[in-house]
Amino acid sequence: MKSKIIVIEGLDGSGKATQTEILAEKLKNQGLNVRKLEFPDYASPSSALVKMYLGGDFGDKPEDVNAYTASAFYAVDRAASYLQHWKKDYEQGCCILSDRYATSNIIYQMSKLDDSERDSFIEWQSDFEYEKLGIPKPDVVIYLDVEPQVSQKLMEKRYGGDASKKDIHEKNLKYLLECRRSALYAAEKCSWRIINCCENGEIKTIEKISEEIDKAVSDILC
Repeated sequence: MKSKIIVIEGLDGSGKATQTEILAEKLKNQGLNVRKLEFPDYASPSSALVKMYLGGDFGDKPEDVNAYTASAFYAVDRAASYLQHWKKDYEQGCCILSDRYATSNIIYQMSKLDDSERDSFIEWQSDFEYEKLGIPKPDVVIYLDVEPQVSQKLMEKRYGGDASKKDIHEKNLKYLLECRRSALYAAEKCSWRIINCCENGEIKTIEKISEEIDKAVSDILC
């Protein structure tokens, strides 16, 4: 099978890591050679600028670092990961399953821009990462849409109520609302597959969301 890149996107607390793990196991059980990725790659020195940014070293608000500069921090981390860790797997027909990818810049950084700049930013991001830096384009992007108010509750559980553990994105609900707006715009423009993960103000079960993800990727794995 030709290599495929499946990306699972979503706001913080949307269950990306859980769903990526579940899908990876399912695909392995189907006999596929699967390489699971997670970005940022916090175990690598290449994520140093990302960690500084999220930790507030350049300012305690997301907009203290402009969309293009912050995007470059994340993009270089992905390029380093590709060159060092999974380029060979991709070239040999592996199914690459990624918890976040280049598409995260569109969600989190485009939200800092005026609406009139959205399309040009999407074009810039695509050219910068896929053409200039040379990482491969995804075959499908699945966006797990969770209302930010719900994801905030999930993050509270994750951090045991200790808000100090949140990064500058996670603690800013207004910013996350803008990120969701950017994500839904990009999903329509870039043909991402949206999965509504909420029902009556609560998160759907892990199993139900997983079933919907299975349907969303089935056609590209034929």
